[in-house]
Amino acid sequence: MTLPRLNIYRHDRGTRALITLAGEIDPATAPQVRTALDRCLHDGITTIDIDLSTVGRCDTSGLRVFLDASRHAAESHTSLRLHHPSPQTARLLADTGSDRVLL
Repeated sequence: MTLPRLNIYRHDRGTRALITLAGEIDPATAPQVRTALDRCLHDGITTIDIDLSTVGRCDTSGLRVFLDASRHAAESHTSLRLHHPSPQTARLLADTGSDRVLL
């Protein structure tokens, strides 16, 4: 039996959503993250907090999803923030300048 490479948990409180990701974000799993974030926007969530504390690795495909979602969120007056990135993910965010937008 193959274990999923990424688990996505969503907890809503009013118009605020906490998305907890566990696993790896790469080209195979990034579409799952995109779908979860798009669903939040579709559901009228106005604050999206993404907990990355249990994400082992996030590559540029994950970064692209977060940047696209951030842009869509801003267009609908929604706040989207990443929390507790791993050192590798924090480095990716800092190296690309995305930390100013996403953290």
